[in-house]
Amino acid sequence: MSDKKLRWGILSTAGIARRSVIPGIQQSQTGEVYAVASRDASKAMAFAEELGIPKSYGSYEELLADADVDAVYIPLPNHLHKEWTIKAAEAGKHVLCEKPAALDAQEAEEMTAACHKAGVIYAEAFMYRHHPRYEQIREHIHSGEIGELRGIHGTFTFNSAGSKENIRFHQDMGGGSLYDVGCYPISAARMLIGTEPIAATCHAFFSPDHGGVDMMLAGLVEFENGVSLSFDCGMWAAYRNTLEILGTKGRIEIPCAFTTHSSPNYFIETADGRKEIEVPVVNHYACQADDFGRAVLEGASYPFDPMDSILNMRVIDACLKSARERVRVTC
Repeated sequence: MSDKKLRWGILSTAGIARRSVIPGIQQSQTGEVYAVASRDASKAMAFAEELGIPKSYGSYEELLADADVDAVYIPLPNHLHKEWTIKAAEAGKHVLCEKPAALDAQEAEEMTAACHKAGVIYAEAFMYRHHPRYEQIREHIHSGEIGELRGIHGTFTFNSAGSKENIRFHQDMGGGSLYDVGCYPISAARMLIGTEPIAATCHAFFSPDHGGVDMMLAGLVEFENGVSLSFDCGMWAAYRNTLEILGTKGRIEIPCAFTTHSSPNYFIETADGRKEIEVPVVNHYACQADDFGRAVLEGASYPFDPMDSILNMRVIDACLKSARERVRVTC
């Protein structure tokens, strides 16, 4: 591996950048956080000093104009993903954009097209799928250890209902639980089943006290051969973060499926009994940064094609339409 490091610029001082992505890049083998930008120069400077980042800028445009920045991470509110991904691509920067990629599949298509035209690498930041345990889990499925796949059930809920100024409660900014956390089980099911859904049926609680966004949503996403994803997501419920993969001969249970705040271990239950699969504790944000870094620096194949973000948004579009219109929607 080359000694060269990918120099990252961070567009905003968002909490996810501070808590998770920046530490992940700093712990990675391939990257370094070189610059951060905010629309408030003093805020950017304080943020940079706190986290040991060499440069800070008082505008996103200034950061994109810095020739020493190789790639940008975009943790901006959802409605700004398209604008700044395209601007970053036009500035020649590789782009890691926070999930969900966009407000709809059309926006995601425009983003990926702009990155392709500019010749830069583009990826959606689903960090969980870079954890090595998911490659192991795919092997369990493909080996037939749990028999034929029958379905997947996922949950991702938390309670932030008391925070009335939360940007997640603004429809025009891409708020709602489906965008924020429901995208995870959808992404995981597509990755593990290995095909694209054909239809979705969803029901949601659109809260008038929270900008009319979906504070809770439950859905059924249909795949071919009778396989389905059932899931629920929410921002006004007790915390859950699970995935169950059901086969004809057994099941795989992942108690902490999308974050690794507790143990990353998972369980396999078959006729032979229940066993815990121990998994090394790794920072999946660092794994994500290294997969991205190797793609840029070494020409390695990035594990997930840019088309993946478009396909995931198509399912999200179908789920939202179904919930709003109370109908089954083809994907």
